Amino acid sequence: MDKRALYDQIHRVESRISSMGTDIKEIQGKMDELIEENTNLQIENQHLRDRIDFLVKEKEDSQKQEPEMSKSRLNLQKLYEDGFHVCNVYYGSRRVDDEPCVFCIDVIYGERDRKN
Repeated sequence: MDKRALYDQIHRVESRISSMGTDIKEIQGKMDELIEENTNLQIENQHLRDRIDFLVKEKEDSQKQEPEMSKSRLNLQKLYEDGFHVCNVYYGSRRVDDEPCVFCIDVIYGERDRKN
């Protein structure tokens, strides 16, 4: 084989190897970027899942709790339990034998029941 041909062949092989090395470095760089992006997305995804779980649990907890009555309604409830009417029909009069009054119950609990 001619020395010149051998030298040209070695040069071509060296050039291809160099080109392949450059390609491998580019691919490796892109792969590193993709791995980093994937890791960031996995972390963000986990944070979002944790947040969703927290919000769902918080919503379930708030739905389980009965809404509290205002101070004025609690005062009306106390008066009613003490045996007095709190409705606009019989307000202030005594309930005979602590009979229930639908009007009073509606005044005390009506709005709360309508919300549910």
